Amino acid sequence: MAEAMRANVAALLKGIDRYNPENLATLEKYIAMQAQENTYDLEANLAVLKLYQFNPGHYQTSVTLQILLKALTNMPHTDFTLCKCLIDAVKHDEEPIVRVMQLADVLETCHATYQTIPLETLTELLGGIPDSQVKQWISKYGWNLQNDGTIYVTNQEENIKTKNITEKITFDSVSGIMAANR
Repeated sequence: MAEAMRANVAALLKGIDRYNPENLATLEKYIAMQAQENTYDLEANLAVLKLYQFNPGHYQTSVTLQILLKALTNMPHTDFTLCKCLIDAVKHDEEPIVRVMQLADVLETCHATYQTIPLETLTELLGGIPDSQVKQWISKYGWNLQNDGTIYVTNQEENIKTKNITEKITFDSVSGIMAANR
């Protein structure tokens, strides 16, 4: 079903139908599917935001919120900025949108990193999921739940892997550029 919907949306985004507000219902369902199935389609998400620009009466905060959150998951790419620019500036002051904007700012400035985090905060950041799912996350990533209710995230310096980069630029490949700049 997901593949069929993806193909249907791809067809909708070609040509003039991309700007047809009658397609919003299908596109909004597709965004909900992206959230449920952990997929991401920037082109479809931008099309929805563009349709909201052209048809402000159809605007839905919840759909916009899902689009912004999906864009955040694709950082460090600039998807979030692209999406944010397509949202009417007045909508930036709506409470759920403000909170996502703050989260994006924190992530972009690297102020959202933790070595320890209270269990309640982690549960809230994961969307208020049940304790059993939180424990699955803890187990999956090798974190340690301390007796005082904090979670110790493994030391990230121990996980850094070095990488050798070899550049293969020859003099012959740049000699034409150097000669042109004289």
